[in-house]
Amino acid sequence: MQRLAMDLRMLSRELSHYLEHQVRVGFFGSGVGFSLILGFSVAYACYYLSSIAKKPQLVTGGESFSRFLQDHCPVVTETYYPTVWCWESRGQTLLRPFITSKPLVQYRNELIKTADGGQISLDWFDNDNSKRYMDASTRPTVLLLPGLTGTSKESYILHMIHLSEELGYRYVVFNNRGVAGENLLTPRTYCCSNTEDLETVIHHVHSLYPSAPFLAAGVSMGGMLLLNYLGKIGPKTPLKAAATFSVGWNTFACTESLEKPLNWLLFNYYLTTCLQSSVNKHRHMFVKQIDMDHVMKAKSIREFDKRFTSVMFGYRTIDDYYTDASPNHRLKSVGIPVLCLNSVDDVFSPSHAIPIETAKQNPNVALVLTSYGGHIGFLEGIWPRQSTYMDRVFKQFVQAMIEHGHELSSM
Repeated sequence: MQRLAMDLRMLSRELSHYLEHQVRVGFFGSGVGFSLILGFSVAYACYYLSSIAKKPQLVTGGESFSRFLQDHCPVVTETYYPTVWCWESRGQTLLRPFITSKPLVQYRNELIKTADGGQISLDWFDNDNSKRYMDASTRPTVLLLPGLTGTSKESYILHMIHLSEELGYRYVVFNNRGVAGENLLTPRTYCCSNTEDLETVIHHVHSLYPSAPFLAAGVSMGGMLLLNYLGKIGPKTPLKAAATFSVGWNTFACTESLEKPLNWLLFNYYLTTCLQSSVNKHRHMFVKQIDMDHVMKAKSIREFDKRFTSVMFGYRTIDDYYTDASPNHRLKSVGIPVLCLNSVDDVFSPSHAIPIETAKQNPNVALVLTSYGGHIGFLEGIWPRQSTYMDRVFKQFVQAMIEHGHELSSM
């Protein structure tokens, strides 16, 4: 102990001598510089902890669902700490695809036929090594719906599967027509208002494993499609529960926000080119019904939808399509437990369009609203490569519904 005390006194003297010497050298190596850096760091930490790191707002239509989530999905009531150096909406949105890792997931592909002669590509992660659910017939199955031009290869889909693999569940990814490398057999693609393909996939998966608990999760446009399906079909679905992430609730508000100059530059134009590329690969299938040259000149998502999507699915005007595509007016008809995670700073889905009052009127719906997170961002940690807040919400909610969902019916 005496030796330790002596060493500490010696260290203190040397440290004092060092600091006194540093005051006499240049500004950036001086005590003044150190004090400024320390002061700025403390001020930033105080601002971050008081204004950035917050608990999400949990909006539910009934006390039973709220209590269920608090008991079995506690992440929705915990403080969300966005990445300290990247918490702004656009930064989170732009950075996520580049900074998050892409876990290796081995899929089994299946092509299924549709009533109109088309085909849909499904990518299965069977999880045959599951130790918790060795019987494949009763192994819980989760259907995943990617975003606008997304596929099973998106990092957020891979993370959902990878982080939940240990739970022992089976996953199947629904790739929209023509985006996953398969041939387009009919002159038809997809949109978030037409749920026929999703209904076909849900019926097919359920027919394969009728005894297995069946859930679904949709991201961005995939979530819009899922909510529109649930709003149309009500409780008459084989799905036990569902989750959505970064959904655009009102298509008019979404496109208006994305047409603001900075958002158009960062997101809108790029997504428009992605849409054009996805349909141009199958150009020969559409030339008889759509002016493809006009489509390829579109400079925004709205122009693309007006020239291609609304025409493809028989809408009289773009406004008719956007009205039908918006899931906010169908939320009241959802008949199974659904958790919806959105960030209120998401430029793809403005906060004023989030249907909070409608959610309060449906006991099956829970909105989880974070102050920050962007669009499919939700980065957290100093160097957020392995997981996001969204991943944790997905994992906890799916596990809660599969293992404790029966409690909801008894509440």
